[in-house]
Amino acid sequence: MRLESLTTGRLAPVADRVPVLNEHYKHHSATDVLSHALNDPAVGRVALVSSFGAESVVLLHLLSVIKPDTPVLFVDTQMLFPETMAYQQELAASLPLTDIRTIRADQAAVDFDDPDGTLHQFSTDSCCNLRKTVPLEKALGGFDAWITGRKRFQASTRSTLNFFEEDGEHRMKINPLAHWGREDIEEYIVNNRLPRHPLVAKGYPSIGCAPCTSPVKPGEDPRAGRWRGSDKTECGIHFINGKAVRMVPAKESAA
Repeated sequence: MRLESLTTGRLAPVADRVPVLNEHYKHHSATDVLSHALNDPAVGRVALVSSFGAESVVLLHLLSVIKPDTPVLFVDTQMLFPETMAYQQELAASLPLTDIRTIRADQAAVDFDDPDGTLHQFSTDSCCNLRKTVPLEKALGGFDAWITGRKRFQASTRSTLNFFEEDGEHRMKINPLAHWGREDIEEYIVNNRLPRHPLVAKGYPSIGCAPCTSPVKPGEDPRAGRWRGSDKTECGIHFINGKAVRMVPAKESAA
């Protein structure tokens, strides 16, 4: 089965492409998967979405080596740690990436829905949707696929993660580091002398927005510090109601 039409060059449906890609690349390395995703016309237009968090530097560095002009989408929720903002600027200045785009929520929407910055205290789902999910969905509108840094070891909800996933009917997600373990991340950072996020040394193996992220104790799930004390495990970009999809803005869903 071809992944693109012989006559029109259009991409085959995502549901058809994903299982073929996973079967073909199931024994390949992260570098092979990433290189394929960035250079194969059957995958289409690709962007990397990066939080510039605890382990983000690995994928950002790989991207800078393989195809540095790939768009990098950084969602600034305006509630990130100061250390994350400083780290983002440090990596943007030191890595030869030429198309880093900072994505923010529409300010009018923030002023209306969260004028005093306390929405997260009453509804973390609504806050994530306002500040991260909706802005990213809009930013991804021109892409056929996006690359994430998710890995199986990070949480039980990610234990069966594949290299390629469906992301709705028209876009796919690519997880080149899906099979990497913590030791692989550590080895790559050390061998390539890459700077670390300053909060990692303070017990933050997974870093999101400041109000909803806390340190993790030894032996805890690496994402235990995200939305601690609740049953929430994902911001909504990857999972909603247990499904690996993102929320679509109301205007688009009604179209």
